[in-house]
Amino acid sequence: MMQTTLALFLVVACVHAVQWPQGKYSLVKPKSGCPSGWVQGWRHQDNEDNDNKNALSSGHHFSGIFGRNTRTDYCSKIREEKVTDWTTWKIVDWPKGTYCILRKGGKCPKGFANGHVHWDDEDSDNENAVGGTLPDGDYDRNTGIQYCCRTDGSTNTPIELPTSKPFYLVRKLSACQQVKGMSVRDEFIKTDDEDKDNKNSWSGNYPSIATGRNIIVYYCYYS
Repeated sequence: MMQTTLALFLVVACVHAVQWPQGKYSLVKPKSGCPSGWVQGWRHQDNEDNDNKNALSSGHHFSGIFGRNTRTDYCSKIREEKVTDWTTWKIVDWPKGTYCILRKGGKCPKGFANGHVHWDDEDSDNENAVGGTLPDGDYDRNTGIQYCCRTDGSTNTPIELPTSKPFYLVRKLSACQQVKGMSVRDEFIKTDDEDKDNKNSWSGNYPSIATGRNIIVYYCYYS
């Protein structure tokens, strides 16, 4: 009887486990690593050489290499399979809220709108580099990344996402989206971009950033 009860408990626990939504997309990688089955990649940005003012939030959890240049690591879900919540028999889509993710696979998941941020990286002896699998974007002498953002729910209404490992979302407005069962803190990455004839730009439904000659992107770290 005890074994039967335990088996039923495990089945119910499996059925109720929150899964990552269906589709292709990318997230910034935390030090704790990527979700199981996702692929990884990195982008090295050669930032401004003169009087460099790169900065990170104190006590950040970003995976990468940060100094006078910036190497940011990414996690990407590249399988398109449908994800089903067996308690409701519904496909698992991203929940309504106010937050951003990074685009992968040429289009945003259902409920998101596309936006773009372009960094004008260092011109002189540019050493930009890439490795692995990256979010949709342009990775040459400059860096352009495609985002997917939504504002169809309150940040104060917790959404459900997997809680087994820490993760990042990209902040959309002035506050982080609450996630059920997770604590959250604001973090940021500031890049000192090209000084001369700077061509930083942003368009569409892009995330919360400090705009200008240097760009700061604001993130939400969940643990």
